[in-house]
Amino acid sequence: MSMRHTVKVRGGAGVAVAAVLALTLAGCGGIQDKPKDAQGSSDPKPSAGSPQESPAGKQNAAPQSVIASVGGEEGILLEVTEAKRDGGGFLTVSGQLKNTGSKDFNHTTAWRGNELTSSGESVAGATLVDRVGKKRYYVLRDTDGRCLCTTGVNSIGAGKELPFFVQFPAPPATTSEVEFSLPTFATATIKISG
Repeated sequence: MSMRHTVKVRGGAGVAVAAVLALTLAGCGGIQDKPKDAQGSSDPKPSAGSPQESPAGKQNAAPQSVIASVGGEEGILLEVTEAKRDGGGFLTVSGQLKNTGSKDFNHTTAWRGNELTSSGESVAGATLVDRVGKKRYYVLRDTDGRCLCTTGVNSIGAGKELPFFVQFPAPPATTSEVEFSLPTFATATIKISG
């Protein structure tokens, strides 16, 4: 009799476990049925070692409009496409460095400014100046001292372009225009969005 009672209890427990599993699987199935674009995704942070990556991390089908353009030595052109306030009090300046010359450009060392070891070849020498607020902003650093900017910038081939980004502390919300400087280029006046 105790044997029969045990079998009934085990059978009941098996039905309960099967019911819980069925409910669990049904709940999981609903999540998988969402369209891929409706599911949340997190954009990866830009890595410090790749000059091709930018904070946006996305490729737009339409080219971005240039908000400032200045020439440098040997046919290098600096184009700024965006200066956007980010959450957390940052300002990200992004664009591209274009080699319009007929030879590879290898003189990028000056762009790193006083940077010696932490970020290596980079655009860490960039600065922002808020003329109205009378304040200069330098490139932000991570906890290891590396710049929050494009790194690995050691040459630009003839006719090629290199995307770049640089993050600064954001000027006050009342500041709508700043001056962006990168060594060897003239200063570019840019408008802040966001």
